[in-house]
Order: sequence, then structure tokens, then C-alpha cells
Amino acid sequence: MISSGWQGPPIELATLLPLCAALALIAGLYGSVGQAGASGFLAVMGLFGLAPATLRPTALVLNLLVSSVVAMRFARAGHFSWPLLRPFLLLSMPAAFLGGWWSLPVDVFQRLLGVLLLIAGLPFLRGRAPALGCVVAPAAPAAMAAGGVIGLLSGLTGMGGGVLLTPLLLYRRWAEVRTAAALSAVFIFVNSLMALLGLLSVSPQLPAGLPWLALAVVGGGAIGAQLGSRWLPAAVVVRLLGITLAVAGVRLLW
Repeated sequence: MISSGWQGPPIELATLLPLCAALALIAGLYGSVGQAGASGFLAVMGLFGLAPATLRPTALVLNLLVSSVVAMRFARAGHFSWPLLRPFLLLSMPAAFLGGWWSLPVDVFQRLLGVLLLIAGLPFLRGRAPALGCVVAPAAPAAMAAGGVIGLLSGLTGMGGGVLLTPLLLYRRWAEVRTAAALSAVFIFVNSLMALLGLLSVSPQLPAGLPWLALAVVGGGAIGAQLGSRWLPAAVVVRLLGITLAVAGVRLLW
């Protein structure tokens, strides 16, 4: 067993190695399309049988690492818009903290996560972003309401909310593709941080192998960002993400 002094149950070496490989793959896939990967991390960790109490905090920690890299990349490329993101964050931050603080029964948590994974995966199954016409910024009340709902769900499930915010921005034509990715990356980071603070205030359980998991997702995310921006067709990556999320969601609901 691998132990690093973290609170929570240790991870067997036979489980840790394939788990790290799977998380690196998920981080690479998500990173190539501008996402952080918490929904995929949750699905993979659930498949590998990690303790339910460690799923949310672990996914949020990994989300912080990957989303920070993605956010910096898109911000430096000039795609980030603070005025557009601000109303989404106003209610999402306290809602994410509340969701992190609030514990759900295991069966309810699994069903809610399964439904959200399916919702997140279905738009990606098309393999392409929806066609955009004229992009119009949302009204502040609509953005605040959407941010509050997504923030609460991200805290409850351990997702940063990017896989829910990005499709919303695109289908409502509130942002173009690269701007949506930039906004989602920062949204993921902020909400993951708030949800983690709320969660750790009541349930500070992390697996003993967390440093290895963190190293795997950072490496995978960096490689995925390079592949996605240069060689790997975006349609292939997006469709693979949709399949992964849909399969994981069906498994949790089953």
C-alpha cells in the first residue's frame, strides 16, 4: 500500500498504477478541449473503487491543478472576458461552498452524479460544438441564476461545473467557443476552490496516494493540451469525452 501521510484510506499499489494511468488519460482528453476533468476523474475513481468519502475532495483538488493550467493558457491567448464571467460567479461561489459543505447520502450522490455525467456527455457525443450565430452576452439575472445552480451542483458532486457551463454558453449563444473555454476554466477553478473549502470544513478525507494522482493529471493535462492544439482532431476528442461520460453515468445509475 502507498501512504503519504494524507488523511483517508491508502491505495493499493496494484490499484494506484492503473488509476494514475486512467486519470492521466482523462486529464489529457479534457485538457485537449479546454476542460479540467472532474466529471471524468469522479467516474474513473468510482470505477476503481475508491472510498466514496474521498471522491469529491480528491476530484476537486485535481480539478484545481488542471483548471489552473488551462485558465492561464486561454487567458494569455486573449480569450478571457472578466465582465462576461463576473455575473456567473456572484452566486456560484457561495452556492459551491454550500454544496461542498452539504453531504448527500451515497445512493443519492451516485444517482445525481450519474444524471449529471449523462447531461454533460450528450452534447459531446455529436463530436462538434453547436453552430453559433450572433453572440449576445446574457442578461445579468440569467447569468447569476445559471451560475448559482451550476455552482451548487458542482459542490454537491465534486465537479467544477465546466462541463455544464460550456454547453450552456454555446447553446444559448452567450459566447464563442474559445471564450466559452476560457470562462469555463476560470469558473471551474473558482468553484472547485469554494466547494473544496466547504467540503474540507466538515469532511477532510483524501486518499493517501493523492500526490501521485496529482502528478498524473498535471502530466496528462499538459500532454493533452499540446496534442489537442496541434495534432489530434477536436471532433475525435470531443466524441471520446462524450462516450466516457455517458458510459460512466449509465454505470452509476445502473
